[in-house]
Amino acid sequence: MASNDEGALWSIFGYLISGLLIWGGIGMALDHWFDKGHHWFTLGGFLLGMGASLYLVWLRFGRE
Repeated sequence: MASNDEGALWSIFGYLISGLLIWGGIGMALDHWFDKGHHWFTLGGFLLGMGASLYLVWLRFGRE
């Protein structure tokens, strides 16, 4: 029972970190590409990544 809970915890952690890294990285790349001096795409990427990863965690673990 404890190893199953630990595996779920690492899966949730992985979802949250990967969402931030992937979408935040896409936002940073767009900011660098457009080179406007603002960081709106980075902020949007981080928010989108966190929202998407929380939604995936809810789909996977929250509806049981």
